[in-house]
Amino acid sequence: MMDIFGFFGGLFGYLLWGAYYLVRNYGVAIIIFTVVTRLLMFPMNIKQQKSMAGNARLASKQRELQAKYANDRQKYNEELQKLYAKEGVSPTSGCLTSFIPLILMLGVFYAVAYPLTNTLHLNSEAVNSAVAYMNTIPGAAVSANTAYAQIELLKVFPAISDAEYIKTLFTSEQISQIIDLGNNFNFLGLDLLATPQRFGFSIYLIIPVLCFVTSIGSQLFMMKMKGSPMEQQQGCMKFMFLAMPLISVYFSFIVPAAVGFYWIFSTIIGFIQSVITNKFYNPTAITAKAEAQHVALLEIEEAQVKYDYNPSSGVNVKKK
Repeated sequence: MMDIFGFFGGLFGYLLWGAYYLVRNYGVAIIIFTVVTRLLMFPMNIKQQKSMAGNARLASKQRELQAKYANDRQKYNEELQKLYAKEGVSPTSGCLTSFIPLILMLGVFYAVAYPLTNTLHLNSEAVNSAVAYMNTIPGAAVSANTAYAQIELLKVFPAISDAEYIKTLFTSEQISQIIDLGNNFNFLGLDLLATPQRFGFSIYLIIPVLCFVTSIGSQLFMMKMKGSPMEQQQGCMKFMFLAMPLISVYFSFIVPAAVGFYWIFSTIIGFIQSVITNKFYNPTAITAKAEAQHVALLEIEEAQVKYDYNPSSGVNVKKK
């Protein structure tokens, strides 16, 4: 599974590198990159919204079938499939459209978290060897298995770039690229290579704070838009409402600021997309439109039963 995410991370890494090449600042590149990738996934979000509306529209009819064929599971499944076919709704489309954006979003994360292999597209063995070498240096060592070792390597790379061992791993051009990338992680006075945890009470706490505010703020607003306020949430839903923002705070505190920075803007852009999607593809409006189309189709079919088409006159003639 990690190979899949790494594959998408490598693909998105070309986009991230293109944005960085244009603006020469990794923070601005992340913003551009996030907007573009979210736009690429927008059609999937619309399809998912339509699928949710379609399944919601059939919920009452499905319950009627469950009551009618409560003692005949096979007949129920047969009638349910007929219902899906008649209404033009796929029962698996919602799952598929939910799963694909998740894979893509994890690929985006891999592009941000692994800048050397997925953005610069350097040889992974050479990068891993450089990380291992970094771990031999007192004060610079991090766990060889850390998910953010490449960002840590960027921080110390200027100090080790003249080492003979490093020169055997990378060409002079690649060494220059790595140093240049590491020098352009400053954004609005923040070093995006820094980890907030290491600075304690400092300006870097703005990263986890904004992660929390954007996460919980977008959830509250979307609940209000959908008419399901916080007081109506129960059980696990209420738990998840608080748990997810707190999890984002924790991880954005212990990982390099570049990752938390990406989460913040990803949440903001995702929220804007949700507002647009809900405005133009509201499930209630989609359901009402689909019902109206269904009624119109039934009326046409009923008219065709009552009338025959007369090719000589070109009009429908009522059956006798």
